[in-house]
Amino acid sequence: MSNKMILYHGSKEIIEIPEIRIQKYNKDFYFGFYCTLYPEQAKRWATRFDGIGYLNEYEYVPNDALKVKIFSEMTEEWLDFIAACRMGNSHDYDIVEGPMADDTIFNYVQNFIDGKITREAFWSLAKFKKPTHQISFHTVRALTTLKFLKGSEVRDEK
Repeated sequence: MSNKMILYHGSKEIIEIPEIRIQKYNKDFYFGFYCTLYPEQAKRWATRFDGIGYLNEYEYVPNDALKVKIFSEMTEEWLDFIAACRMGNSHDYDIVEGPMADDTIFNYVQNFIDGKITREAFWSLAKFKKPTHQISFHTVRALTTLKFLKGSEVRDEK
């Protein structure tokens, strides 16, 4: 695994101690604490409801003892994994990393799950989307790889 890196989490509050919360809807990689390498993406997460939020910054130090799944790009395996997680199926990974099914991609995934579009149609629709990144922490052991650095208020520029 690579050396330490800086990760970002967008939220309505400063989060010095990350935690895993069960949400109303299943996420791409199931329930977990989600971060990204891209501060702009985390800022969009933070400001998506009312235009104001917090950009939390963490130092991430990989731990080789943890079970980690990395999707370097959108693949058939990635699509099947996200479809399973979004249907409520859990997994046994401590950390999962890969592209994010943004709102548009999520709709394509949902249409694929619902049988409204074929696998081939999904890929033709998804291939022109800009790159995204997410890394999700699914266990308490995984959360110990994160060290809070700072939180700052951010505003949507609209």
